[in-house]
Amino acid sequence: MSAPLDNDQLQTFIAIVDTGSFTKAADRVFKTQSAVSMQMRRLEERVGKQLFTKDGRGNRLTLEGEKLLNYARRIIRLNNEAIAAFDDNRLEGTLRIGTPDDYADRYMPEIIGRFAKTHPNVELYIVCEPSVDLAEKMSRGELDIALVTHNPRARQSDVVRTEPLCWVGSANHPLREDAPVPLAVGRRDCNWRQLACSALDADGREYQILFTSWSSMVVASAVLAGMAVSILPESALRPGMKVLTQSDGFPPLPPVQIGLMKRPGLSPSLMTAITDHITACLDNISPAVAPEDLDADMKAFGRAAARLRSAQLMPGW
Repeated sequence: MSAPLDNDQLQTFIAIVDTGSFTKAADRVFKTQSAVSMQMRRLEERVGKQLFTKDGRGNRLTLEGEKLLNYARRIIRLNNEAIAAFDDNRLEGTLRIGTPDDYADRYMPEIIGRFAKTHPNVELYIVCEPSVDLAEKMSRGELDIALVTHNPRARQSDVVRTEPLCWVGSANHPLREDAPVPLAVGRRDCNWRQLACSALDADGREYQILFTSWSSMVVASAVLAGMAVSILPESALRPGMKVLTQSDGFPPLPPVQIGLMKRPGLSPSLMTAITDHITACLDNISPAVAPEDLDADMKAFGRAAARLRSAQLMPGW
């Protein structure tokens, strides 16, 4: 009978892939770099395949390494679920989480998936509303955790991620240079809407707000249809969107910070569990797509954009 794969080696293997280096992986798994290298040699001996190959100063996965990575993630995930299922001290209860819908679309699937598997007895109650409304719910004790746009002038939150904020337009529909910039933005109290308008005002560029909606899907559809320009964090870029820069006549924007609001009095164990999952997930998030990347995934958005165009939505909807 073949010896089973070593979970500790698989966890180190995954850490190397996720962090991009043996050195950073060593910090994550609390081992020396030499111990990490030894573990990978033993793992390669166990599977009988070379997992990494030199790529300049770094290392990249071989085809066999890519193959093993899929199995390694599944093995570790199943191992964690099994441990959680028999943990007498496992967490129980209800956790009320708030997030704007654009953050929910990009970040919440992984956060919810990971948390539900490691803490299956905790019921997650998710509310999707703009940051300003979530802050009000937090103040009334209606939510336990809220992922919001960090805005120290309006609310207090702990910054858990910082990334570029980008002007975006359609990659397939060029803007008219002789017309005011058509904008698709959130409601009047939306922080990003205020940033966009202030930046264009300071740059002396004319603009017109054509679409107003709390829904990120509506805003994205207007952009993808070539009907408007908007601003999005880098990780929220979608196939078919083009990042507009100063060479396109758009002023630079400050980076966006994502903050975490926590309800005082929340169970420390629940607080630590969800905070750790959120932080880990956001650390692993990379840009959703390259700005110029156009692929088959865009077909669904293209159809939605066509419906939006044919509907002849009224300005300010």
